[in-house]
Amino acid sequence: MKPVRRAVIDVGTNSVKLLVAEVQPGEVRPVWEESTQTRLGQGFYPEHVLQPKAIADTARAIADFARKAAELGAGKPRVIATSAAREARNQIELVAAVSQACGLAVRVITGEEEARYAFLGVTSDPSLAGEPLLLVDVGGGSTELILGKHANQRFAESFPLGTVRLLQRLQPGDPPGPDQLAACRTWLARFLELELSAKIKPALDKDKDRDARSPEQAVQLVGTGGTASILACMEAKLSAFDRERLEATRLSRDRLRWHVEHLWSLPTSEREKIVGLPPNRADVILTGVAIFEAVMDYLDFQQLRVSTRGLRFAIVMEPG
Repeated sequence: MKPVRRAVIDVGTNSVKLLVAEVQPGEVRPVWEESTQTRLGQGFYPEHVLQPKAIADTARAIADFARKAAELGAGKPRVIATSAAREARNQIELVAAVSQACGLAVRVITGEEEARYAFLGVTSDPSLAGEPLLLVDVGGGSTELILGKHANQRFAESFPLGTVRLLQRLQPGDPPGPDQLAACRTWLARFLELELSAKIKPALDKDKDRDARSPEQAVQLVGTGGTASILACMEAKLSAFDRERLEATRLSRDRLRWHVEHLWSLPTSEREKIVGLPPNRADVILTGVAIFEAVMDYLDFQQLRVSTRGLRFAIVMEPG
């Protein structure tokens, strides 16, 4: 079957991302990927009101990406919006701004849809398709946790926990220092205990009991989203995107803890110089890495694997 070229624009709390891909049944081959930070969630919490500049910047970015998709022969892209858009009291203003900028409709997906799409996108990678996984998708406004194997998802939920949301809550100093890191870790531990103790933890504990008898079927912890990719870039000292090398990267719990403590010890000006860390992510990386560390600690995983795929890969596989 001849591949079909399609495009998806993903509107997140922190950034807008474009995927143009050649699609065949069960296969996605990226042709062009691009991301721009518009900070749709800037000043959003706790009132849940999108700010005029963030709306304008986001609509402009979507229009630019729509033109790029057309240049690449992908036709009319689908526009998907997640956490900030779905929680916004003035969601209609964003939808109207995008329509005026480029004539595209915005589909605001639920947290449950976001979790399901993220898992389907990550398992479009053949090396993960048949493996039991706990997927952690850390975004700007929400974090999705999905436990499953290919199409069989035993647990999937979206939580109000994201890099931008947590950064605005904690407002760490510059540099943050050990006391503020300790406060962040304490807050995250309490949040995870409250949200996960009666949900995913029992299901995961059962799987781990089974896995003790069959280690080849052990549940793997996989991270996706901007923070996960940046972690892999920093670990591998990559200054440019390289999917193969990023997805080959593994971070031990000790190594992740080193990254957390190193980042939280530096002022913004020094974090901006780290190879693999885009300067415009030097603030939100603090809360992003802390979320991954907290999940690894709370659910007792020793290794984090990284996927550069996510909900865009699932959406682009949908016909129509």
